[in-house]
Amino acid sequence: MNTTFKAKFFGPKTFYKEVIAIALPVMLQMLIQNLVSLVDNFMVAGLGDIKMSGVNIAGQMAFVYMVLINTICSSGGIFMSQFFGAEDKKGMKQALIFKILLGIIGIGLFMFGCLVIPEQLLSLMVHNNKDATEILFYGTQYIKIMAFMGLPFAIANILASSLREIGIVKPPLIIAVSATLVNTFLDWVLIYGRFGLPALEVKGAAIATIIATSLQMIAFIIYINIKKPPFIISITDFLHIDFKLFFKMLKKSLMVLFSELLWVISETVTTALYNSRGGADVVSGMASSFAIANLFFVAFGGITTATGVILGKTLGQGKYDEARTKKNWLLTSAIIFGVGMTFFGFLTSLLIPLVFGNLSHASQLICRNMVWGMSIFMPVWVYVNTQFAVSRAGGDTLMGMVVDGTTTLLLIIPGMFIMTIFTPLGPVAMYMLVKCVDFIKITLAQIWLSKEKWIKNLTTN
Repeated sequence: MNTTFKAKFFGPKTFYKEVIAIALPVMLQMLIQNLVSLVDNFMVAGLGDIKMSGVNIAGQMAFVYMVLINTICSSGGIFMSQFFGAEDKKGMKQALIFKILLGIIGIGLFMFGCLVIPEQLLSLMVHNNKDATEILFYGTQYIKIMAFMGLPFAIANILASSLREIGIVKPPLIIAVSATLVNTFLDWVLIYGRFGLPALEVKGAAIATIIATSLQMIAFIIYINIKKPPFIISITDFLHIDFKLFFKMLKKSLMVLFSELLWVISETVTTALYNSRGGADVVSGMASSFAIANLFFVAFGGITTATGVILGKTLGQGKYDEARTKKNWLLTSAIIFGVGMTFFGFLTSLLIPLVFGNLSHASQLICRNMVWGMSIFMPVWVYVNTQFAVSRAGGDTLMGMVVDGTTTLLLIIPGMFIMTIFTPLGPVAMYMLVKCVDFIKITLAQIWLSKEKWIKNLTTN
């Protein structure tokens, strides 16, 4: 291999050790959480297609909220990583305050949707589905209880993301894994009624999640108060908000928020459209495929967290040429890593008859075909996620908004409606065809990154 080519696209061993040290604990945390979630799905699947479908459409609503909170965390995290690189404790505290204030707004919106208009929102997910009435009944039961997950989920994720952004990755792993194990045990107890307790079925699944998430929040608060990381704040810090910096972060976050929410809206719309292609078998089959796919989707969290922390710290130190070089190394790693995750994805399909054996044959067939299709797309998805992480590390949040916005509004959503109205395609074929748009995303993002608008030190004026 040409030495110049190798130096441009492949880094030294020390670089990859740094990437692995950040990415691996994040991926391991997500993998264990998703394995436990898969066990949860196994337990709920034992209740049948209808009840599992109800939990899953409600889960889509919770998913929108989770994306909102994670977007708020990543927006503040852009500044947290750079202030950490600049050793600016005051700036780090302002980044945490920013996350908390926006998180409060997110909590309010989620609780309003779950408690005030749950049926209206959930009905959008099963429009024209022949089993819609029964699915809505169980979905509404579930989401009304899940409303109380909002606060502990937000606080836990704000603190966990802040720790990861300054390179502390093992404690969040331990805490999150412990919480998910508690969740699994409580699912087994409350869904089926163990130790003399009544079988609460879908309600039990929701209660278990709330208890486990609350314990996770408490554990993070205790850890923060014991270890006192540099971003730790007190109540009085809210009286000294740097509004100039706050609105600077808000400006960046609105672009990220627009990009992420547009993506989640497109996912929700496509979900609703392919759910119209049948009954509960389609809803449960598609939902179970994502439960399996989450095992290899951990790749996204690992590579994007590592990219944000490494480039954010480098840019915060003002080392622009080094950031350019590391960007190339990270993008090359994304391709190789994505190919590896394709093979891992194929292997996960072996779990389908074990985990979802209680679902109908039609549901299992849809699940298997979806898992195979999503596995093939992994190199594309890992690469485009890394591209977005590079741009956001330097505060260039406009790229994600423009690239996601144009492709989603002009191609993805119209394409799904056209296929739904004018073709007899099944849900799997519809999903895979519309995801080919991601090749266009990669091209647009590559052109944008070449302009180097992302090379900025956000810790200076």
